[in-house]
Amino acid sequence: MQFTPCLLFFTHILGVLNISSKELAINEEIKFKEVRVIDSDGSQLGILPIAKAIEAAYARDLDLVNISPNAVPPVCKVMDYGKYRFEQAKREKEAKKNQKVVEVKEVRLGLSIDTHDFETKGKHAMRFLEDGNKVKVSIRFRGREMGHPEIGTEIMVRFAEFCSASGVVEKAAKMEGRNMLMFLAPKTSK
Repeated sequence: MQFTPCLLFFTHILGVLNISSKELAINEEIKFKEVRVIDSDGSQLGILPIAKAIEAAYARDLDLVNISPNAVPPVCKVMDYGKYRFEQAKREKEAKKNQKVVEVKEVRLGLSIDTHDFETKGKHAMRFLEDGNKVKVSIRFRGREMGHPEIGTEIMVRFAEFCSASGVVEKAAKMEGRNMLMFLAPKTSK
């Protein structure tokens, strides 16, 4: 079954039909002279001219789909293309449902942060890490503070040690403009 571009547009907008992003050439769209043909049951029909391969697919009321265009000769398979695309979209939807989205939470520190504030922010970061999220730790330098990046580095090292029970340093502290950034990732459980 062929879809018109208009139908694809509306079904994509409405979310009714999600066709995979990987486009494969089918039937007359295949521009090679000869192709290796695989039957719908997986057996090889051999290397055939494209006209004979399309004819063989139409004889079975199926489509000829170019599954490996970079092979020599290109590999085509006789299959029901609509069913293939439906199953592919179903697999992608299932994979998307099963994956966990990792968020990046941010904790901002100051150069003159006090002990209690430091511990509170550290506990927040540890909770984020235990929930499986990454943590972006930032220190903003203002005015004369720009002349003392070593103080910021000390605070970042202390913060990483404080959170070491729940996470590891993914990207070490580094100055980016007026900010010093460090990324922490949750520890992998074994």
